Amino acid sequence: MNAVLQPAELADANALLSSARRVIDIEARAIAALGMRIDTAFVHACRLMLRCEGRVVVSGMGKSGHIGHKIAATLASTGTPSFFVHPAEASHGDLGMIMAQDVVVALSNSGETDELLTIVPVIKRKGVPLIAMSGNGRSSLARLADVHLDVSVSIEACPLGLAPTASTSTALVMGDALAVALLEARGFTSDDFAASHPAGQLGRRLLVHIRDVMHTGVEIPRVDEQASVTDALMEMTRKNLGIAAITDRDGCLVGVFTDGDLRRTLDDASVDLRATPVTSLMTRQPRMIDADKLAVEAAQMMEQHKINALPVVDAQRRLVGALNFHDLLRARVI
Repeated sequence: MNAVLQPAELADANALLSSARRVIDIEARAIAALGMRIDTAFVHACRLMLRCEGRVVVSGMGKSGHIGHKIAATLASTGTPSFFVHPAEASHGDLGMIMAQDVVVALSNSGETDELLTIVPVIKRKGVPLIAMSGNGRSSLARLADVHLDVSVSIEACPLGLAPTASTSTALVMGDALAVALLEARGFTSDDFAASHPAGQLGRRLLVHIRDVMHTGVEIPRVDEQASVTDALMEMTRKNLGIAAITDRDGCLVGVFTDGDLRRTLDDASVDLRATPVTSLMTRQPRMIDADKLAVEAAQMMEQHKINALPVVDAQRRLVGALNFHDLLRARVI
């Protein structure tokens, strides 16, 4: 008895790859064409949002609604207060969330979405500026809007011409273009970004500073200039950071003795570890970092220079702390 082949087994690999490449090509061309249509309407939309004293309220049905959710989230995380309102829910009470000081961005590829057109008159009566993002400049939504952003496409990537594909991509890219243009116009910084992203690795990379993870006080592996190599080795062993900082009488860093320096020293049989001053074998121009720097900058420095530990100094080069790669791992910044 012959086994019945399933659709997955019948699918031709070359056909699948060809389909994927066709979709990517169609959507890439649609986005490239969108770039040619960025004009004064885009500037007007940006200025409306920059002048907004309330929130940018994004709305859309179906797939446009999904894109609208993402646009609102991107705006909110990059310095433009924003939220999404479902147009059908707006007709049943949620319209009260939209205030006169807000700006509304409405997404509809056809520009004739009933749920959006139902709430537009109320939005207009409130005096709320309306930015329409659609693929039809002659649509009802486009004509009622204060600004129309053209996100039209010549063809959808769906071979049936039914599923929103290229059109949702252009709308998404237009939303990103607005968010980034506003971010730059506001002078939004990485510190501002961190304030709205406190959780997860992104937040840790932007919020955790060297002072938050470094070892201080008696935990700092430190010896003075008169110390021998043995003294430095014992201090490295006690503190277990893979480094010993050498300081002068004022507590300023003059060099470091590391695991690498130790290995090179042990390879030289003529070196008397007890009698040899550590200053003769230390690294005199060590990498160091300021306590106010981000912990991720220490990780980047360690990676760039192939080192595992760093002394932390103040503006006068006084030793105030130390940290190694494992400290950054525990802080989950890498």
